[in-house]
Amino acid sequence: MKLDVIKLDGGKAGSVDLDEALFGLEPRADILHRMVRWQRNRAQAGTHKVKTRSETSYSTKKIYRQKGTGGARHGDRNAPIFRKGGIYKGPTPRSHAHDLSKKFRKLGLKHALSAKAREGALVVIDTAESEGKTSALAKQVKNLGWKRALVIDGATVNEGFAQAARNIDGLDVLPSMGANVYDILKRDTLVITKAGVEALEARLK
Repeated sequence: MKLDVIKLDGGKAGSVDLDEALFGLEPRADILHRMVRWQRNRAQAGTHKVKTRSETSYSTKKIYRQKGTGGARHGDRNAPIFRKGGIYKGPTPRSHAHDLSKKFRKLGLKHALSAKAREGALVVIDTAESEGKTSALAKQVKNLGWKRALVIDGATVNEGFAQAARNIDGLDVLPSMGANVYDILKRDTLVITKAGVEALEARLK
């Protein structure tokens, strides 16, 4: 598929041929859903923790005699049945990550790119370069109509552009190796440089 290439100032810079195998697929919601779940589960800290009866700070003295009271048998106040006692079968630190094959992850990224192309929310720009002035870049972004955009560059991101974009709300910048399904779907507009297109095609072949 052919797409027009623009400059940051809005001018035209020719066109580019996009690989149908990356940008021309019929997006599948089930694949994208599995990819987003995989990413979010890997990002989850899993540091939730409760204290068991062996960790709570309370007396370990037997609270009353074993027999003859008419009440249930109890050892100490750390039992889960008591207020301020330990928690029974509560959460412990663990990883929420699960496995997903490399082949499937590549497929998920292709479907995410295709979804943006299908929506008409894919923009290809010549280069993503700036002198590092946030005000100048913010004006260009506003003129282009990007409200919530993700910019994917080549192997490395231009330092001046990254610095200028850092303080613009709703604008994210990633190198091609950082391109991922969650960030692509989260933003309304996907902006890829020509170098980024080449890098993605090399990565996903």
